[in-house]
Parts: sequence; structure tokens; C-alpha cells
Amino acid sequence: MDPGDQQLIDAALQAQKNAYAPYSKFSVGAALRTANGEVFSGVNVENASYGLTICAERSAAVAAVSAGARQIEVVAIVSKGGASPCGACRQFLAEFGGGMRVLLVDSDQPNAVRETTLDVLLPDQFSFKPTE
Repeated sequence: MDPGDQQLIDAALQAQKNAYAPYSKFSVGAALRTANGEVFSGVNVENASYGLTICAERSAAVAAVSAGARQIEVVAIVSKGGASPCGACRQFLAEFGGGMRVLLVDSDQPNAVRETTLDVLLPDQFSFKPTE
């Protein structure tokens, strides 16, 4: 792990406490670091109309993009069991850095971190970069 990874994991653990998961009871926190070193966090926010639910990873990415970031280097995702991001989140994150590192953390064992990359989690990701 990089030296700043623990800060990222701590931010994701802290964020997880704010998750809104009254239906699944599965709280997720995420924190990401952008290319310029800024850290953004997010949580899953469920809705009675399940399709309107937003995952923690996308919540954090939206916060980063809203602040002007366009490149994500690493994301830490905290949940019970250290779940991997869903397919929608994988593709969403790929828009902002396909090779990013992904840290999967079990909230019950936060020192046991599984590290992978988005390229491993989403091979042959869909990509279309519009001309600017």
C-alpha cells in the first residue's frame, strides 16, 4: 500500500457511518484520491424506489467531479465482508481512470485490505472519449 492509503481507508470507514441503507442494511463507505491528491468520500444512499439508489463509489466520484476533478488514482471501499464494487460502479469509475487502484476493506477487519485494480475488475471496459 502507498503511504496515503491508510488515510483513504480511514476516510471511507468514517464515511460508512453516514450511509443511508434502511432497506438492505448494507452500509458502504468509499473514499478516493484524485491525481492532484484531493480526497473525496461518499456513501450508499438507498431509496424506496430501488433503481434510484446510489452506491458509495459513485457518490464519491460525483463529489470529486463536482469539485472539478477528472482523474482518480485510487479508491478505498469499505463494507461488511469487503465487497467488490458492482458493475455499474466499475464502469462509472473507468470514466475517470481505468487503471486506478482499488482497495477493498472489510469494516470488521479494517487492517485486512485486498488490493486490486479497476483493469482487473473490469477488463475490456467500455470507453469513448469525446473530442474537446
